[in-house]
Amino acid sequence: MLNATSAPDVQPIDPRPAHPACGLVALRDRQIRSPDDYGIELPHWLRECINHVPPGIGHSCPTDSEALLAAAFDFAFQLHEGQFRASGDPYIVHPVAVADLLRDIGASASVIAAGFLHDVVEDTDVTPEQLESHFGPEVRELVEGVTKLGGLHFTNRTEAQAENLRKMFLAMASDIRVVLVKLADRLHNMRTLGALREEKRQRIARETREIYAPLANRLGIGRFKWELEDLSFKLLEPEAFREMQQEVATKRSEREERLGVTVQLLRDRLAAAGLENCEVNGRPKHLYGIWSKMQRQQKAFHEIYDVAALRILTPSVEACYRALAVVHDTFRPIPGRFKDYIGLPKPNGYQSLHTAVIGRHRPIEVQIRTLEMHQVSEFGIAAHWKYKEGGSPAAGGDTERFNWLRQLVDWQQEGGSDDHNDYLASIKEDLFDEEVFVFTPKGDVVGLRKGSTAVDFAYRIHSEVGNHCHGVRINDRLCPLSTPLQNGDFINILTSKTAHPSLDWLNFVATPTARNRIRQWYKRSHRDETIQRGKELLERELGRSGFDALLNSEAMTRVSERCNLHCTDDLLAALGFGALTLHQVLNRLREEIRLQSDAAVKPLSNEDVARKLVAQAESAPARQDPGDTVPILGMEGLDYRLGGCCSPLPGEAIVGTVALGNHGITIHRQECANVESIPSERRLPVRWNQANAGSGQRFPVQLRIEVIDRVGILKDILMRLSDGSINVSDARVKTAFGQPARIDLRVELASADLLQRTMDQIRSMADVLDIARTGQS
Repeated sequence: MLNATSAPDVQPIDPRPAHPACGLVALRDRQIRSPDDYGIELPHWLRECINHVPPGIGHSCPTDSEALLAAAFDFAFQLHEGQFRASGDPYIVHPVAVADLLRDIGASASVIAAGFLHDVVEDTDVTPEQLESHFGPEVRELVEGVTKLGGLHFTNRTEAQAENLRKMFLAMASDIRVVLVKLADRLHNMRTLGALREEKRQRIARETREIYAPLANRLGIGRFKWELEDLSFKLLEPEAFREMQQEVATKRSEREERLGVTVQLLRDRLAAAGLENCEVNGRPKHLYGIWSKMQRQQKAFHEIYDVAALRILTPSVEACYRALAVVHDTFRPIPGRFKDYIGLPKPNGYQSLHTAVIGRHRPIEVQIRTLEMHQVSEFGIAAHWKYKEGGSPAAGGDTERFNWLRQLVDWQQEGGSDDHNDYLASIKEDLFDEEVFVFTPKGDVVGLRKGSTAVDFAYRIHSEVGNHCHGVRINDRLCPLSTPLQNGDFINILTSKTAHPSLDWLNFVATPTARNRIRQWYKRSHRDETIQRGKELLERELGRSGFDALLNSEAMTRVSERCNLHCTDDLLAALGFGALTLHQVLNRLREEIRLQSDAAVKPLSNEDVARKLVAQAESAPARQDPGDTVPILGMEGLDYRLGGCCSPLPGEAIVGTVALGNHGITIHRQECANVESIPSERRLPVRWNQANAGSGQRFPVQLRIEVIDRVGILKDILMRLSDGSINVSDARVKTAFGQPARIDLRVELASADLLQRTMDQIRSMADVLDIARTGQS
């Protein structure tokens, strides 16, 4: 029997206690050491910073850039000392890598310092106030913007993800630099996912491809976007990734030779035109970009990859257009493929001339831009934004580039994001590039999603314009509101005080902003109806007796708070509109009533409950075998055991394997990963004995449950299992500050069907984030 234990996810090897919060000043009082004293590999620039630190830097908030970086690194090093990543590396390796990525894209010293410190509030005893006292308010705000939410109750992983993204976008709205740290953090995590279990790698990679890579693109950080996409592609589509790698490697030498001839020809022609200062190079194509283009255009690899891609860097904007003339004079242009993103920049600040020509019987894609434009395309806001003393973006016309962010934040602050699935879907859609550019009556450019209509345009201008629009003039012609907009259209929205949105608009609007605003207006205007509908649903389930008193009770108020709503009326409205299910509300209500009834008794900690359970199991008498009936046919008289790696149960297809070294026979599930490596001559056909089904014999199964860490959650799970007469023979609890708790249970079950029912019951509990079957630990 394994003992019940409680351990954090990041465990110190050194037996000394972690640094207490009260000792933080003492940490900073120590002189910063030599770079070699830290015992880890440091980037050259960081070693230089440490070597140049003046004496006594620990006694005050450093203002010099090098001193700030050295102090931030030293502070993070001490606080993370003794902590290790899942790969076994010292944890400080991660903050150093994040800071290094931020420096590579040209981030300021405050942002790089936040890279060193981005995990200290979440993973150590440091408070934001203490961080501010040592490094100032700017670094504190950046770190807080990146830190995940803690202390809130989430019903599932979708809700937790939505809340984390809400906080990040709100922090971005006040200081866009927050996202630089978050993207660098995610990029290094993606580079080092190998130590995590497959399910978690897949989830992180999917979130990266759907949210973080498009976010990097929105902010113009091409260097992060490309690598995030390729790393996600490698995990989510491994076969396609390997195929792309092989195809690229096979044709590389042939393509580079052909490209070299074209590059030299263009260099000669540009020099002859007096543009000898231009740089002409091959433009790299990324694996995910090639693959996604193949899928989108339904073309073979050679049709996409064989297209030569060139980039011309010029000293000035004028030289860009002169170089374009040389390219078109040297090669035949392909009609309809020229795009001027210099005169009409993309919303993320990207500027360049794009054209496609026919060269040596093959298409050539050419980008022409200045060196400054290239820096912006590679590093985005890190190369583009100028900051005032307070650290916020400088005022100016550039703020229009983040109009999408302002609207997203406005929408969530107005309460239009109660449904977490809708919110995540809206984020994913809003992060993708705008493809249609139209003009307001004053000549301002507005970018919209392809397929957008006049209603989408109206809501992009302002929510009140959308809520009161009743017609549209497109290029001075009256048109239906459902008319799809085209590039270059002039749009004039006609409004009326008596007009209001129609639910029919939901059938043709293309942007999540418009959809959400229409739904939000409908919810507000029909609030009384939805509250009454929610009340009727609840009353039908709970009965009329004492119902009004229950609605006004503290328990119902707590349920509203746990659903991130302000009051009981908001809860009833969300229930009536469908943002919450009756099942969710009832589950939370029952738990709140039970918690209040137990409030007078001091609750046991999760660890105490686990230890008590194990003690009971160890003192219980051994159960007798239910009879002479063998549970597995084919094993009569043979020494066998059930494989702990897969814990097979009656009802599942099984196979026997002969163990080496005279250790008998091991029974596995047929899909067990360990079976694949065992030669077929050592496998035996076996099956469960159906006659033994009613014997009451039970078999061990290991379950891993991820939950919101609160006192009493383990007790609630054990009560749910006890109600189903399920024995628990072992329990382990693993916690870490500010993170979900992990509970490992060994339960005894009679069949695979009972396992599925048990997992479904636990999964339906509030505060349970995930549950999975595992091998023995």
